[in-house]
Amino acid sequence: MKDGWRLAVGTCTVLPIGLPGVLDRRTAGWGMLLAPLAFLPVALAAVGVAWALAWLGAPEQIGGLVAVGVVLLGTRAIHVDGLADTVDGLGSGGDAERALSVMRRSDIGPMGVVTLIVTLGLQAVALGHLAGRGEWLLGAVTLAASRAALTLGARQSVPAARPDGLGVAVAGSVDTPAAAFQWLAVCIVLTVAGLADGRPWWAGVAIAGAGFAAAQLMLAKCRQRLGGVAGDVLGCLVEVAATTMLVMAVTNPGT
Repeated sequence: MKDGWRLAVGTCTVLPIGLPGVLDRRTAGWGMLLAPLAFLPVALAAVGVAWALAWLGAPEQIGGLVAVGVVLLGTRAIHVDGLADTVDGLGSGGDAERALSVMRRSDIGPMGVVTLIVTLGLQAVALGHLAGRGEWLLGAVTLAASRAALTLGARQSVPAARPDGLGVAVAGSVDTPAAAFQWLAVCIVLTVAGLADGRPWWAGVAIAGAGFAAAQLMLAKCRQRLGGVAGDVLGCLVEVAATTMLVMAVTNPGT
């Protein structure tokens, strides 16, 4: 579990915690399960800065953009890089091998660029709005909870798309019951955070459900097109879940 914590912090944040002593499936499974907790300090810092800017009178959009910037700095932009690479791969012609080859490249194509603009723009608007309403707790918890999408791609029933990289290290490392329990915990935590910010009890469940459904749909597409998951796909699932959950948080009737 200690090595799993190091893996979670090392892959989700820039915090210096050192490398895990052992990287096996048990360590990888713990790393995926602990990802939301590992990311929570970054989420709190990002939303906290947005809330402070709103309190000082800055427009919501400014606070939201700064919050997104804090997340990118705090994560080395690793997940948005995975999102862009996955979109480029899925949008390329040819078979799975061709798509995986596109994903390995260091450059980003036009589809990836447009996806990043739209995704980060939606996140910035949503985070700025939540911070402007004083719902900093719900915003931070939603950001952190979106990292539970990693367990969906690491479930035992999901194969790796290629024989190398992060995907093969974590593929199949999380039991399905453990992933289900984590998402149940996400529902509970989001419900409590929503209640603390004056939301009805079902608002947190709706946010969690939207993120779960969006990540599952993206995972299904990746399995169909690529044959399984890769490191880039895991990052893609995180960003899809985060964006969907944040948008749901600001459009939910509970607001």
